[in-house]
Amino acid sequence: MVSKYAMAAQIPGRMARTRALMTETERKYITREEDVSDSKRYQAIARVRDRLEVLEQDVDALAEHHPKLLGELRDVVCKENE
Repeated sequence: MVSKYAMAAQIPGRMARTRALMTETERKYITREEDVSDSKRYQAIARVRDRLEVLEQDVDALAEHHPKLLGELRDVVCKENE
């Protein structure tokens, strides 16, 4: 059975994605879908936090060079959980 997280990583008409912010493995560790040590879970969380810092730089670049794309990002990130 494919997890809802793995399905979310695929976009119709495009190649499967390995990650946006998290890899599939990190997603499994963080959501506890996979039974791993606390150490591995914390490492996955730390890697995602590192990417958040880089994401901040990406947001700045989009704000300056492609505001429409930044708006699309905000729509995805800020939408309420359904």
